[in-house]
Amino acid sequence: MKALFPMFVKLDGRQVLVVGAGRIGEAKTRGLLPTGAKIRVVAREASEAVREWASGGKITLEERSFVTSDLDNVFLVVVATSSRDVNRLIYDEAQSRGILCNVVDVPEQCDFYYPAVVQRGDLQIAISTSGQSPFLAQRLRQRLEKQFGPGYERWVAELGQTRRRVLASNLDSARKRDLLHSLASSEAFEATIAAESKTNRRSDVI
Repeated sequence: MKALFPMFVKLDGRQVLVVGAGRIGEAKTRGLLPTGAKIRVVAREASEAVREWASGGKITLEERSFVTSDLDNVFLVVVATSSRDVNRLIYDEAQSRGILCNVVDVPEQCDFYYPAVVQRGDLQIAISTSGQSPFLAQRLRQRLEKQFGPGYERWVAELGQTRRRVLASNLDSARKRDLLHSLASSEAFEATIAAESKTNRRSDVI
């Protein structure tokens, strides 16, 4: 197998199809909700959560069998049905149309894999084993979650604000680069967390 190319994809405003709305389909749909994608779910039966998302206008739900026209104008499709034949049909049709497809738990019918993700606000750390061992990816995610604690969410947000101010300043390019490097250092993170902890302790006393 050739090496995968790791990237983060913008789905905002794009048409995404999920086929299947059981336990697995629900989980895959939930993961797509924050992306801003236009999500359409097609399934014979849908879980209560999927129905609630549809009634709330977060997704479009059609409770029926898949038909090939469901792939019209779709950018990406996630397949989570219990039928191997249906899964294969959707994958083959997606391939013929150049649509990215992921058939859950069938690596050979995937153009992309779902990584294990550590999420700290805008900071995302994705781990993939190219479908070889999802359990190992999950173990690595758990280890990284301890290493990159909740404090990183606020720090990354502050780094973004500071970066924009530095880039808009009149400093020369070399000084901007050095300053941005120092702001992203581990020492800077520890100082930020220490200052935040000190402020929190002071608030508790007051």
